[in-house]
Amino acid sequence: MSQQSPQYRIGDAARLSGIPAASIRYYEKEGLLPEQARGGNLYRLYSDEEIHRLRFVRLCRAMDMSLGEVRTLLALDAGSESDAHAACATLDEHLVHVRTRLAELQTLEHELLSLRGRCDGTGGHCQVIDALHERADAEPVPAPQPAHKRHV
Repeated sequence: MSQQSPQYRIGDAARLSGIPAASIRYYEKEGLLPEQARGGNLYRLYSDEEIHRLRFVRLCRAMDMSLGEVRTLLALDAGSESDAHAACATLDEHLVHVRTRLAELQTLEHELLSLRGRCDGTGGHCQVIDALHERADAEPVPAPQPAHKRHV
């Protein structure tokens, strides 16, 4: 005789998974979580398995994985050898993204340090603000986007 999993309302699911209720609804809408059963009072009900799935999503998102990457990993069967390779490929792609982001953050750090170096804390004129204004003026202005034609 199988034991029925307890059913949790969304507030309890949020507390047990560590994911805000609004995010749970969003993940459901995005297909990371199946559409939920509803109780007689029309509240969404979540099982232990779905709470675990939400925790899995939270862990992946904490590792800065995209919703697409999370969706891919959720679709894989942990026992299948081909899916294990697909999981590794997904992680490899994510590592490329992380390494790119790290390089961007290092560039940003150098830019901020350079700006910070312009300020010695003396005088009544802020060199940092001047430098930001200079850079804003030097930035190329993006070309205007064509207006979308309305179909009647």
